Amino acid sequence: TKVAAQTWHSKLPVAFHNSTWTADRAISWLQEDGRGDEPFCAWVSFPDPHHPFDAPEPWSHLHDPKEVDLPKYRRRNFEGRPWWHEQVLTAEPTGSKKNAETRKKYSRIPEQTDEQLAEIIANTYGQIALIDHQVGRLMEALEDQGLADNTIVIYSSDHGDWLGDHGLILKGPMHYEGLLRIPLILRGPNIKAGAICDEPVSTLDLSATFCDYANTESQLPQHGQSLRPVLEENETRDFALNEWELLPTRTGVALSLQTVRTKTAKLTIDRNTMAGELYILSEDPYELANQFDNPNYMSLREE
Repeated sequence: TKVAAQTWHSKLPVAFHNSTWTADRAISWLQEDGRGDEPFCAWVSFPDPHHPFDAPEPWSHLHDPKEVDLPKYRRRNFEGRPWWHEQVLTAEPTGSKKNAETRKKYSRIPEQTDEQLAEIIANTYGQIALIDHQVGRLMEALEDQGLADNTIVIYSSDHGDWLGDHGLILKGPMHYEGLLRIPLILRGPNIKAGAICDEPVSTLDLSATFCDYANTESQLPQHGQSLRPVLEENETRDFALNEWELLPTRTGVALSLQTVRTKTAKLTIDRNTMAGELYILSEDPYELANQFDNPNYMSLREE
């Protein structure tokens, strides 16, 4: 029994785990007769890493909790933060009684000790390592089918996890970097191997990118831009956008958050109350000082 919240060394055989199952299905699909003769698009979605933190053995033991890095600032402090930071952790979710209880017990994890936090992080690393292994199998399947040289592969995620940063675990409407700064790895024709790009881009850009590479027009308006010029022509970007519309059924409060992230700063505003937060990431990478009401940064905030 582990003392960390929602953390287990799963006895489920790795062959039956959802990460393995997902890769198995995708590989089987790639191996169907004639798959290489026609253009295709495959969305391969791994549920992990996700709570409960229950990587299967032996992957759950791959990383020693004593050796993982802990967040530098891992205690909650709501001073200077916009009102919702504390409110979403204490308000009563609306809707049915069952929904409220589930949200409070499953979607809110209290502050953990350093030992507990290390267990959670190590288990999460195990979940990620298992996914990496399955992605490797997928890449080998592309090679085996002769599809590797003319297939574009995009590896990303929907969000991160605080994993103890600012005393928080899981996800929520506090748009710290651990939640918003996620993997985006691409390979394919005309994509330079080993290149690192620090332009601010978003998952909003992915659908426009798919349409660009497929040489087709989107049937819906696009809020993002194709990443192809960034990848192939070193195009620069000024900012990336993020939105989260939150209903009271989740946290007990209604929020309409909009975030703008540049290379050096990040602004989040709740459109319902116009409260917000502004962090100068070039000077404050750990997001400790909210400069939203600081007169010295008012021009940046307005921009």
